[in-house]
Amino acid sequence: MKPAPFEYHAPTAPDEVVGLLVELGDGAKVLAGGQSLVPILALRLSAFDHLVDLRRVEGLRGIARTNGHVRIGATTTQAMVERSAEVAAAVPLLARATPFIGHFQIRNRGTVGGSLAHADPAAEYPAVALALDAELEILSTKGARTVAAADFFEGLWTTAVGDDELLTAATFPVWDGRCGFAIEELARRHGDFAVAGACVGVGLDAGGQIERCAVSVFGLGPKPMRATTAEASAIGSSPADVRADEIGRAAVGGLDDVPADVHGSADYRRHVGAVMVARAWTRAVEEAISA
Repeated sequence: MKPAPFEYHAPTAPDEVVGLLVELGDGAKVLAGGQSLVPILALRLSAFDHLVDLRRVEGLRGIARTNGHVRIGATTTQAMVERSAEVAAAVPLLARATPFIGHFQIRNRGTVGGSLAHADPAAEYPAVALALDAELEILSTKGARTVAAADFFEGLWTTAVGDDELLTAATFPVWDGRCGFAIEELARRHGDFAVAGACVGVGLDAGGQIERCAVSVFGLGPKPMRATTAEASAIGSSPADVRADEIGRAAVGGLDDVPADVHGSADYRRHVGAVMVARAWTRAVEEAISA
């Protein structure tokens, strides 16, 4: 099929983009890499009167490390993240999540900002942003604002970005010291969206106790979710005293909106989610101990 007719816009500056969004109203849609939007339009699952393409917009692409953070522009492609030695060293969880996204052809066009703004509940980047307490930069004609990842993902394909706003960048904190990170997911085939998945980060103090940890799950609800109860149960403990399977069960224990579809029942997804958390926890702890 082909998309419904639309008017194409190709601005060259972020201010021009948000100006167009105000002028065109809710009939406009931002086009980043198009790897999610174009199939939706082609199948006529959605239609817009105007598409505002970010491809020519200056200043929205790039990776920079400053003051303990890595800032990634919204139109930076997933392939750029995958190839970045700086991301691999400073934000390893983001680097390790990237190969799970589709296939290399998808990652050549798909963007960091596009994935975050699309907010698919089974996608990897939103779960990574949530686990690492990333901050999302949003621009409007009124100026710029920053939203924490915990407040950014509001529901199914819904974020804090308004119809007249543009996601311009994501900033990820760099964990120092003895840290370990892991991502695990189960999908029917590599590159498919996850039936269930988990992101884990673990940091140890000088005495080898768990000083900080982050656990997020995806594919188990309308948006990625942080397993705060599981995290709290591990803080201050020795890694040897924390059972990975218990962390997994705690991470999914409070989930009450787990989807059920042809890929599995809600109970099946909970079981898979607990296993993914346990596997990711084990790998992250092993890396932290050996750091």
